[in-house]
Amino acid sequence: MKSLRVVRPSYPYNYLSLWAMKELMYRIWIGLLLLCLTVGGAWSQQRIKVYGYVIDREDKPIELASVKVAGKAIGTATNLKGAYSLALTPTTDSIALEFSCIGYRSVTKSFPKGITQDLRLNVTLPDASTELSTVVVAAPSKKQQNMSTIAAENIRVAVGPSTGVESLVGTYAGVTQNNELSAQYSVRGGNYDENMVYVNGIEIPRPLLVRTAQQEGLSFVHPEMTQAVNFSAGGYTAEYGDKMSSVLDIRYKTPKEFEGSVEVGLQGDQVYIGSRGKKLSQITGLRFKDGRTLLGSLDTKGEYEPLYFDAQSYIVGRLNDRWSLSFLGNVSLTHYQFKPQTRETSFGTLSDIKKLKVYFEGQERDRFVSLFGAFSATYTPSSEQRHVVSVHFYNSREMETYDIDGSYFLDNAKEGDSKQPNVSDNLSALATGTNMEHARNRLRYTLATLSYSNLLQLKQGHLLKGGLSARLEDVNDFISEWTRRDSAGYNVPHHSDRIEMLHNLYSQNHLRSYRLSAYLVDQFSLELPQGELSLYPGIRASYWGFNKEFIASPRFVAAFTPTRQKALTLRFATGLYYQAPFYKEIRTSQRDQENNNIVVLNKQIRSQGSLHVLLGGDYNFQLDGRNFRFTTELYYKYLYHLNPYRVDNVKVRYLGTNTGSGYVAGIDLKLFGQFVPDVDSWLTASLLTSKQRIPGIGEMPLPNAPSYNVSLFFQDYFPGYKRIRLSLRGVLSGGLPQFRPTEEFLPPAFIGSSYKRVDLGLIYRFFDRSTDTVRAKSSFWKLFSAVDLSLECFNLLDNTNVSGFYWVTDAFHQQFAVPNYLTRRQLNARLRIDF
Repeated sequence: MKSLRVVRPSYPYNYLSLWAMKELMYRIWIGLLLLCLTVGGAWSQQRIKVYGYVIDREDKPIELASVKVAGKAIGTATNLKGAYSLALTPTTDSIALEFSCIGYRSVTKSFPKGITQDLRLNVTLPDASTELSTVVVAAPSKKQQNMSTIAAENIRVAVGPSTGVESLVGTYAGVTQNNELSAQYSVRGGNYDENMVYVNGIEIPRPLLVRTAQQEGLSFVHPEMTQAVNFSAGGYTAEYGDKMSSVLDIRYKTPKEFEGSVEVGLQGDQVYIGSRGKKLSQITGLRFKDGRTLLGSLDTKGEYEPLYFDAQSYIVGRLNDRWSLSFLGNVSLTHYQFKPQTRETSFGTLSDIKKLKVYFEGQERDRFVSLFGAFSATYTPSSEQRHVVSVHFYNSREMETYDIDGSYFLDNAKEGDSKQPNVSDNLSALATGTNMEHARNRLRYTLATLSYSNLLQLKQGHLLKGGLSARLEDVNDFISEWTRRDSAGYNVPHHSDRIEMLHNLYSQNHLRSYRLSAYLVDQFSLELPQGELSLYPGIRASYWGFNKEFIASPRFVAAFTPTRQKALTLRFATGLYYQAPFYKEIRTSQRDQENNNIVVLNKQIRSQGSLHVLLGGDYNFQLDGRNFRFTTELYYKYLYHLNPYRVDNVKVRYLGTNTGSGYVAGIDLKLFGQFVPDVDSWLTASLLTSKQRIPGIGEMPLPNAPSYNVSLFFQDYFPGYKRIRLSLRGVLSGGLPQFRPTEEFLPPAFIGSSYKRVDLGLIYRFFDRSTDTVRAKSSFWKLFSAVDLSLECFNLLDNTNVSGFYWVTDAFHQQFAVPNYLTRRQLNARLRIDF
């Protein structure tokens, strides 16, 4: 048997094939290497970035500002610290980057030779309020949607007896101020209780017992400490509290270096000091106001001794990059003492002029002391998060005491008649009598609040805000007041068997309650082909333990800027807004067996409600090379569960029950711009109609709803010589309903006269370190940065405005409404030194 032999096949090209395979692998590796180098180069080009910060003129970060390549759909947004990073492909072609945030002027950075490597680029956006307008429709940023802004430099030149932020707010569209002695204002038909004031995110309480503007004292907001002012006349987002009319949001400044100012004047003085260290900064302000000169122009003559004092401080400590602590403290003192002597008032028509003469005995002594303190801790773990915990405390001690007897004589005025009335005059007088007023009123209340708020950036251009708060409330109220009138020897009202007071009110109540609230706001922008759409949906909820009421307030705000017409911004806002009651709103009176009015607290009270619908727009344009903005807002507010009230001077007296309903509708117009180059001015006009319906009484207008209002704030300077600057404030407002002084809630007797006032100020800059380079070198002048001398004329046209009426009844039971005139023309001078 033959053995099998395996014959291996012969491959003549074996070695050649092996070499070919090695060659192929070598080429593959070379190809892969080139491919990696190519892809790596391309990848490195894709990772080129432009980065930096977007800030405002105060070096504060602007969160969620838009950063994009002009003409392309490539962009990003800044985070909560204002930082951004934009990925680009390197290019040698011309490229432009657009930085914008509605509420700021847009900035474009052009690069004609392109960008080929990483670039750090910090950009400052000018505030639109100082360049274009005071009405800001903010993209998701610190400047809230549907808010107006006031530039800090305009606050310094405000003119009027009540200077400061409120003086300028009173000239805004939809806002009415009809008492120059008071800082209070009404917005779109509401009263001052319906307005909120925030300072550094904390709502500021106010005294409750104030009856007249003379008792009011200084407002909380210190103008020298203010950095940013935002104001909304309605349609604000859910982060603001449960009130129906407006919100004034104040931010105090953080100084960059040591600064200060001293101001002395005929009607008040103030001192401000600010400093900054590595870890600590502080601002402190003292104010003192003397109202004797101003009150001396009233019809009632006597010894006025008012004292208004205010001291506050804001301290910020930075522990590290993540933690910071702050404290805001305020002490306010108002001491008002008045010994009236005489009053002489003429009123009526040209053909029927009447004169009221009153001779007084007694005095009034009032004292209001309030303490406020707020501690806040801010934790910023990253550029996408911010958490704030605050504890704030407010205590107010209020006392109002007076015993005043006034003998009055009402008669037809005689030409040249200035003598005192005698017995024969009394026989022909229309009305004679004695009015006796007595009060021993005391109120003390304390608020303690713990709150938490956070900001969370979910993604670029998308911000979520939320907050929780719990507040304890303690109020002690003791009221004892009465008015007795003796007319022609008879007590009014007259009863043969007893002496009855014309008016009396007694109260001894103690309220202890708690209040919980929470809110959530979603803020985001959408880049649509048609334009930029900013949306602010949100909801707010609260619970009050006194009446066990829970309310939920959904709110929605939107703004749209068309791509083809970026000078135009359209706005829409709607929502349910509630006026959560506090102590003043829950007080109602009941008559006892002796016919005395006793104050009781109504536990059935509910929050007043309002359904808001607002549609508005801003249009930016240029005229003669200067920037202007025209703003229009249409609004409608359906009011329900109204708590009807009457206004006496500045005191609001509520009925204490939810018996009313009604509506407010109107239109607000505003033209803002540089009427004169380089300075801001504005003109506003408002038309309004309102009705409230009260069962058993009927329809009537709201007490604080004038049918029209026109306001002007105007600045000017001498051409070519800006050292002399003029500031003018003018107001024309329609009359308000006037009610008879009865215990019953009745329709108004008539509509009062219009409020007309013009205040003029002239400011001369005596020294300016930036321009007076020669004097600035001297050892004396180098201590100061600026010195200003101001001359002011209040009520330039000497208009006779009315704050209310004093009602007199004659022997035939005919009532005469004697006007309580406000201040006449006054002069004031101020010297201000900045350092």
